[in-house]
Amino acid sequence: MIRTDVLIVGAGAAGLLHALHAAARGLDVVLATKGTLQDSNTAWAQGGVAAALNLEDDSPAAHAADTIAAGAGLVNEATAELVAREAPLRVEELRRLGVAFTIDLHGSLALTREAAHSHARVAFAADHTGEAIATTLADKVGAHPKITVVERACAVELVGGEEGCRGAWLTVDNRLLGVAAGATVLATGGSGRLFSRTTNPPGATADGLALALAAGAKLADLEFVQFHPTALAVAGAPALLISEAARGEGAILVDGAGERFCFQADARGELAPRDIVARAIFHKLQSGGVAFLDLRPIGAPDVIRARFPNIAAACARFGIDIATAPIPVAPAAHYHMGGVLTDLWGRTSVPRLYAIGECADTGLHGANRLASNSLAECLVFAARAAEDIETISRDGFSDARFSSPPAFLEAPGDIAPLQSAMWTWAGIERDATGLQALLASIAAQRLDRQVVGRPALEARALWQISDYVARSALVRQESRGCHYRTDFPDRDDAHWLVHIMWDRAGSSIVPLQVPR
Repeated sequence: MIRTDVLIVGAGAAGLLHALHAAARGLDVVLATKGTLQDSNTAWAQGGVAAALNLEDDSPAAHAADTIAAGAGLVNEATAELVAREAPLRVEELRRLGVAFTIDLHGSLALTREAAHSHARVAFAADHTGEAIATTLADKVGAHPKITVVERACAVELVGGEEGCRGAWLTVDNRLLGVAAGATVLATGGSGRLFSRTTNPPGATADGLALALAAGAKLADLEFVQFHPTALAVAGAPALLISEAARGEGAILVDGAGERFCFQADARGELAPRDIVARAIFHKLQSGGVAFLDLRPIGAPDVIRARFPNIAAACARFGIDIATAPIPVAPAAHYHMGGVLTDLWGRTSVPRLYAIGECADTGLHGANRLASNSLAECLVFAARAAEDIETISRDGFSDARFSSPPAFLEAPGDIAPLQSAMWTWAGIERDATGLQALLASIAAQRLDRQVVGRPALEARALWQISDYVARSALVRQESRGCHYRTDFPDRDDAHWLVHIMWDRAGSSIVPLQVPR
């Protein structure tokens, strides 16, 4: 048994920065991660951090306005204004910590423009911004005397009672470890592995959502899954992300005849919001065509390779020189807008339980995330949650409250058929017939009795949360943002300016104007 002021589950940008902020406030921190400090969704992020840093041309108000427009009517405006206001502070903090952002010829932060942004406001480190942030923060966390890192640790269940969450059971190298904590923070990342085709790493298995739901917290907006338009589409290759920044700097999408086709869907062409571009590519592929991302309009070959070194190296492994040939692309599951419902301090509906980063639903993204707002949200709420936790009582409690969890659980032995079904029926386009078939498939899934450990815990979380995603998509009888119903193709503000929420008792539909 370990006692600590703060237990953090997850070691992406949100978890790492939160650990540093909590420790700086004198709190003892235990940070548990399924892999190592370097394994996270953050490390896979290419684009950058959205923040209004050039106040001669841009402003937090403009950033908030772009965020609200992209979210298709469901953004919490207070959240958007908060993140736009505080994101520049967090970028400057990262610079002080040593993150090597790309610098322009004048010695200032280089800023790029991405789809649906009205200004160039994305700070980046070449095309490996997430890795630069994660590596820097991990080094700081690993060296901090107030932070204890527990690697290869999976959260089995949260522990608590009427007074709220008071820690968790972890499984570490096949042994159980109880962590009693004054506050518990879920920073478990995304849910991309719900789908057979995803840009996410293997650990993005919706763990935090399953843990929070079992503990009594509310989930919201689960139907809104963002599919990135441009992931590598080569037989035998993973769906490697081709950054939004490529299109922001001039790359174009063409078909097999070399013709640009996105303008048929939207006047903004390749710089339209991600859901529009993803569907344009999807329709091209569904009609038997092909789609390529051509970076050559950006500039000379050396310029392209220097700006996107990681993408160049990744594509070269599959015989593609991004500076001289177009890249075959197709959409892939990328980001979950829905998650554990929180307020503007990261607090969930369960006392002493917080959620930050992609596993949280702060209301920032609405029905469609604006590019590079994910890292901004991670950083802002990591800091705010630490500030709030400092104000609460963090006294421990008796070991007797930690009754041991079961040694076995029921989970699918093979998750691949479920992931394929999710891609087919809850992917870029959905309809009632397909979603009902998906729910029947989920209900019929064979469950095996398995030893508690990472494979079983991840499989159970994917199985559970896929059901909630499918049910939410079936309930929302309209098309909005990244949720597209072919049987309800229009946006319906008269009936669906609402949030679909879940807890252990079932679902509820909450009007947008209800305070979050």
